[in-house]
Amino acid sequence: MNASKTPPQAAATDWRIDRERAVALFGPHAHDWPIEIVEETGSTNADLMTRVKALPRKSNALPRPLVRVAYLQTAGRGRRGRPWYAEPGNALLFSVACVLPRPLEDLAGLSLAVGVALVDGLRSLPVAGPGQIALKWPNDVLLEGDKLAGILIETAWSTDYASAVVIGIGTNVKGADELAAKVGALNADVPPQARGTVPTALQRALPNANLTDTLAAELNALEPALQRFGADGFAPFQARWNAMHAYAGREVVLLEQGQELTRGVAAGVDERGQLLLDTATGRQTISTGDVSLRLADGAA
Repeated sequence: MNASKTPPQAAATDWRIDRERAVALFGPHAHDWPIEIVEETGSTNADLMTRVKALPRKSNALPRPLVRVAYLQTAGRGRRGRPWYAEPGNALLFSVACVLPRPLEDLAGLSLAVGVALVDGLRSLPVAGPGQIALKWPNDVLLEGDKLAGILIETAWSTDYASAVVIGIGTNVKGADELAAKVGALNADVPPQARGTVPTALQRALPNANLTDTLAAELNALEPALQRFGADGFAPFQARWNAMHAYAGREVVLLEQGQELTRGVAAGVDERGQLLLDTATGRQTISTGDVSLRLADGAA
């Protein structure tokens, strides 16, 4: 979505979010989303989970999505409880709470739909080689094969008609070298196959990348995506996800707690967001769970 007003230029000397510029960049629907920005918290996901759990369990319990941004999260985490490392100003860390008109069993593929929205939003920025921003199953956004952003979704409650979820998103905007060095040091004693994808930052493709423009781009893409997922589930996103698939047609290894479960050629995802893997014994369908995906050649 594009705002009709020309926004002021981002100030290079201040890494904090420029509210005036952000409001000018927000599309008409994202304008309606309450957005909180705090200096520090334990976890924006945990903050919103506490609040959403206290809501009445009704489909209209939260008229509009609620966004909470923190410059520093002292207990931020990713999938399987992994800590998320970020210095203030280098990463965009926020969570979105919303109530979707779908029961728990119909939330399959939500994290993948959010991934599609993030890629759309990031590609809308003036990045070099937008096609290099791609998706890794199930919850990562990659830039030239390295990890740019991650997604963590938690369910606060669900009924037969609606589910309250909190969507946590972390995007590395600056400081890729420092982050890679820190993660590398922390993983020094971890077996290579058990290590996560090497981190990178948006600045690699957009030298003047900043939190303000990144937040606006991602929220503007998330708004219609959440609306569509609420109405139709993951099916409308399947083709787009497969077109953005970083590992399409490549041999991958599926790991659980660092141990190889199976390997095969990644063939995309089905209408429920399950990974399709062509193995020596035939096609397998892999559901999200306590598993990790790596390229078989160890490239990521």
